[in-house]
Amino acid sequence: MRVIRKYANRRLYDTQQSRYVTLEDLRRLILDEEPFRVEDAKSGEDLTRTILLSIIIEQEQADGEAEVFSNDLLAQFIRVYDMAQPLPLARYLEQGTQLMLEQQKRMQDQWQQAMRHSPMELMREMAEENMRFWQQAIGQGQPGKPEPKDKSDKSDKEDDK
Repeated sequence: MRVIRKYANRRLYDTQQSRYVTLEDLRRLILDEEPFRVEDAKSGEDLTRTILLSIIIEQEQADGEAEVFSNDLLAQFIRVYDMAQPLPLARYLEQGTQLMLEQQKRMQDQWQQAMRHSPMELMREMAEENMRFWQQAIGQGQPGKPEPKDKSDKSDKEDDK
């Protein structure tokens, strides 16, 4: 797991790449599904959650139209901390968000699959598939099938002579 150290001057240092990074750099790591841990450079304390919350705050402020957390929702989250056991909500939110992300990815994959070809290419593929189906259904192109009726009629007439 990649380790990011946070120094007293609030700078973040990526120990794997040996360079300072920004919250945006960490956001990209998240999008690339690369795990990391942020720790205090002096004490070693895990600061990952705090940094993740900072990334969310930055996202919320950067694009006002794409707000994920409304004021009402944030107020409700604050109320959850006053509950005796907020853990079931955390698990529910994790699982619900994971399910939503998986469904969104599946839908995007299906859409890309459908749009992979031009409409004409898609029509051509469908026509070819239909032709194969009907050829198999009526027995054309399969070895060992009897020849058409008109040829057998000639041989029947010759046998009668």
